[in-house]
Amino acid sequence: MRVLGVDPGLTRCGVGVVDGVAGRPLRMIGVGVIRTPADAPIGDRLVEIERGLEEWLEAHRPEVVAVERVFSQHNVQTVMGTAQASAVAMLCAARRGLPVALHTPSEVKAAVTGSGRADKAQVGSMVTRLLRLDAPPKPADAADALALAICHIWRAPAMNRLQQAVAAHRTTKGRIS
Repeated sequence: MRVLGVDPGLTRCGVGVVDGVAGRPLRMIGVGVIRTPADAPIGDRLVEIERGLEEWLEAHRPEVVAVERVFSQHNVQTVMGTAQASAVAMLCAARRGLPVALHTPSEVKAAVTGSGRADKAQVGSMVTRLLRLDAPPKPADAADALALAICHIWRAPAMNRLQQAVAAHRTTKGRIS
């Protein structure tokens, strides 16, 4: 499975592509950051993020896009920017008919490090080890994007089984035995 991980942000939007399946060694295909100037109008910044994401989607042809789920923070302006960049990522994926998976920061941290409270350095260190890289990807947004892709690869089989079980339960629930 090839997954494009997106760590959404207006100033720095981390992107990373990982190939692999659960239980086998993973391979990094690419990693980077889409940057926009903080003083540019919001519309221009969103267009720049969209262009960057489209380039990554075209170049790497992922099967799934994993995006960090926006969660409440203390800074409303930061949350808004993150949500807007996240929506652009979902839109780009939907335009191509790609499924989108949303993962919370704590889910990603737990999947990659074993602790949902891991710090950025721990995530970067584990991404480096799991992908057999020479050094942690910089900035942290790039490492976070790879962590999202890894998280999805590892969680997808369990998530699919759960969705199938729920669907089967719904179809049999209405039947009379």
